[in-house]
Amino acid sequence: MRKFNSSLSGYNKAEVNSFVSEVTKEYESMLAKLKKQDEDILKLKEELEKYKNMENTLNRAIMVAEDASNQIKKVARDEAKGLIDDARRNASRIVNDALLKADKVEQDAELLKRRVVIFKRRLRSVVDEQVEFIESINEDY
Repeated sequence: MRKFNSSLSGYNKAEVNSFVSEVTKEYESMLAKLKKQDEDILKLKEELEKYKNMENTLNRAIMVAEDASNQIKKVARDEAKGLIDDARRNASRIVNDALLKADKVEQDAELLKRRVVIFKRRLRSVVDEQVEFIESINEDY
């Protein structure tokens, strides 16, 4: 605390005025500094609000992206399941067609075997007749 010299009519006016002037300047300086700090605080609050809005926007975008990703995965799984089901149906159809063709080939082979047996019998019969004819020719001469 500052002490003032006394004079006849009280304290020395020049000292008191000088002190009041110093206090006023210091007060104005502090007031300007506080005003500047208040402005800085206001700017920082505005920036903070802007960043909070950006954060909210990013969080919503992330949630939308996650939802889209989940939907894409679901669609892909459903499509894959459909493809697998189609492949199974096609495989069953192909196997059934192959079995039918195999049965037909087997029937054709059986028919061919029977025809070969019949042909052999007829051929043997013809050959036997020819042999008999040849032998009958030998007997006549």
